[in-house]
Amino acid sequence: MPRITLPDGSHKQFDGPISVYEVARSIGPGLAKAALAGRVDGTVVDVSYAIDRDAAVAIVTARDEDTLDLLRHDAAHVMAQAVQELYPGTQVTIGPAIKDGFYYDFARDEPFTPDDLVRIEQRMREIVERDLPIRREVWERDEAIRVFGKIGEQYKVEIIRDLIPEGEEVSVYRQGDWFDVCRGPHLPSTGKLGSGFKLMKVAGAYWRGDSRNPMLQRIYGTAWRDRKELKAYLHRLEEAEKRDHRKLGKALDLFHFQDEAPGMAFWHDKGWTIYLILERYIRDRLRSRGYREVHTPQVIDRSLWEKSGHWEKFRNDMFVTESEDRVFAVKPMNCPAHIQIYNHGLKSYRDLPLRLAEFGSCHRNEPSGTLHGLMRVRNFVQDDAHIFCTEGQILGEVSDFIDLLFEVYRDFGFDEVLVKFSTRPQLRVGSDEVWDRAERSLRDALDRTGLDWELQPGEGAFYGPKIEFSLRDSLQRVWQLGTIQLDFSMPERLGAHYIAEDNSRQVPVMLHRAILGSLERFIGILIEHHAGALPLWLAPIQAVVLNITDRQADYATEVANTLRDKGFRVESDLRNEKIGFKIREHTLQKVPYLLVVGDREVAQRTLAVRDRKGKDLGTLGIEDLVARLGEEITNRIH
Repeated sequence: MPRITLPDGSHKQFDGPISVYEVARSIGPGLAKAALAGRVDGTVVDVSYAIDRDAAVAIVTARDEDTLDLLRHDAAHVMAQAVQELYPGTQVTIGPAIKDGFYYDFARDEPFTPDDLVRIEQRMREIVERDLPIRREVWERDEAIRVFGKIGEQYKVEIIRDLIPEGEEVSVYRQGDWFDVCRGPHLPSTGKLGSGFKLMKVAGAYWRGDSRNPMLQRIYGTAWRDRKELKAYLHRLEEAEKRDHRKLGKALDLFHFQDEAPGMAFWHDKGWTIYLILERYIRDRLRSRGYREVHTPQVIDRSLWEKSGHWEKFRNDMFVTESEDRVFAVKPMNCPAHIQIYNHGLKSYRDLPLRLAEFGSCHRNEPSGTLHGLMRVRNFVQDDAHIFCTEGQILGEVSDFIDLLFEVYRDFGFDEVLVKFSTRPQLRVGSDEVWDRAERSLRDALDRTGLDWELQPGEGAFYGPKIEFSLRDSLQRVWQLGTIQLDFSMPERLGAHYIAEDNSRQVPVMLHRAILGSLERFIGILIEHHAGALPLWLAPIQAVVLNITDRQADYATEVANTLRDKGFRVESDLRNEKIGFKIREHTLQKVPYLLVVGDREVAQRTLAVRDRKGKDLGTLGIEDLVARLGEEITNRIH
C-alpha cells in the first residue's frame, strides 16, 4: 500500500501499485491532462511509471524546470522517426538533449541539404499532429540485438553489445511503428511536444567521437515549451550574431587573430587600451585589499610541474620545450610559481595571510577545433592570486574575497551572480580526510555569506574543492568567471610551511582565486554584453571633436588638447569631409560622445554634444562637459 507524499506535504494512500498518471488524476482531472512526467524521490520518470512503495511524488507539467529536457529528448526521437520515414535505409545512432536543444547522428550515404531540413521539420510536425502514444517496453538483450540487426541498425546493435551487459534487459521506447533504444523518460505522446521546435543545421560527427570511426551526419535542432519561447530564443541568436565579439573586434579595430599564432590575440591600439584599463582597475582593487603583486617566469623546469601534480594531470595541455638536455614547460597556470615566492624566506604565523597577485600570462595547448576568438584561446592572462593562510583564517579570507568579487561585478554592470560549490573529483590528489576538511571549511565559509548556491558533485579541482561564480549577460547567457579553490595538498607537496605560535612547523592553506578569470575572455564577454558600446570609463576613445569646416580646426584642436590634459581619451577629426559623414563614422565606431564645433561654438567657446545613440544633448561649455564626463566615469554609469 504505497503512501505518496506530495510537494505540499500532504499524503495519499493507495491499495496497490499506482502509476504517476493515476496519482495526478487522483489530485484532479486538470493536473492529469497537464501531466508530462513525474518526479519520484527526485528522479524524473514517465507518467506510466508504477509506484509500488512509499515515495515523494511531484507531477511534472509544462511549467516545471525538467520540462525542457523532456521536450528536447522527445524532439530528437520525433526527428529520427521523421528522417527514417522520409529516407528509408538511414541508420539512427545517438540523439540526446543538449543545452538549448537536441541533436541526432545519422548514417546515410547522401548528405542532408537545407531543403532536407525543411522536409524533415515538416514531417516532424505531422508526427506531432498524429499524437502517437509513447510507450516504454523492456526487451531481452539478445532479442534487442536480433531485432535491430534484422532492420539494419548496426550502430544500435553495437551500442547494445558494448553498453548493456549480458543478462540485463534493454529499455526501448515506441511511438507508433517507430522504436529506439532509450533509457527515457519521455512524454506521454508525440502531441505533447507542441510546435516550439526548429531544425538548425547539419554538421559532421565521428561515430562515438573517434576520428578512426565512420563520419556521421549530425542534425541539430532547438525545442522550447511553445512558439513564443522559440521565437525569443531565435531572437537571442540573431542578437548574439550581431554582438559576436570577433566581428566587433574587427569592425572596431580592437584585435585580430591569424594562423601563424593560433589562439593568440594580436591586440591593436584601441583593444590594448581596454586591456590596460581593465588591468589597472583590478590592480587598484587588489592593492587596496592588501595583495602584493608579483611576477614569475614563463618557462619552468618539468620537475616543478611533476612535484605540483600538474605534469600528470595537464601534460597534454602544456607547451613543452627543451634546452641543454632539460625539459621545460611554458606555464599553464601560476600556482606552483607563487609557492616558490612564498618559500623564499622563513614565514611566521604573523606573516599570514599572505596574498600574492599576478597578471600571469599562461599558455595552454587547447585543441584547434575548440578555439573561439577571445572566449577560448591558447595564450591568456589571469587576474590570478593565491592567499596563504592558516585554517583559522579561511572563513575570513573567503568572505572578504566574495565581497570584493561582488563589488567588481557591480562596477561592470553585472548584478546577477550564480554561485556553485564543487566537491572532490574522481581523479584527485590528497587523502579523503584532507578532502573532508577542505570541503567542510569551504562550505562553512560559503554558508556564512548567506548566498544561495548550487552543489556540483565531483566538479572540484584535482587539488581541492572550489566555489564558482557565473554572470548572466544582457542576452541571458551565463558565463562562469570567478573562482576560489581551497588547497591543502599543493603547499605540502612543494614544501611550504610557516612557524606557528607554538614554534611548530605547519603547512599553510592555499586559496587559489580569480575574479575575472581570463582578461581576454572577460573583454570578449564585455564586448558582447554591451554590443561593442562600452561604458564611458571603459571606452578606448571617450569622445571625438569634429569640426564642420577648416575655420574651426584650431578650436577643435584646442578642445581636444584641453580634454586630454584633464585625463580623458579624446581624438579630433579634422578631415575635409561632410559633418554628417564624420558623425556616422564615429557613431559606427561606438564612440560615446561626439563634440561638434561650428562657427557659433567657436564664438561662444562651447560644444554641440551628441551621444552615440544619436541623441542631441545640447550645447555645453568645456567645464560643464568635463563635469558631466567626470561624474559618469567616477560612478561607472552603464
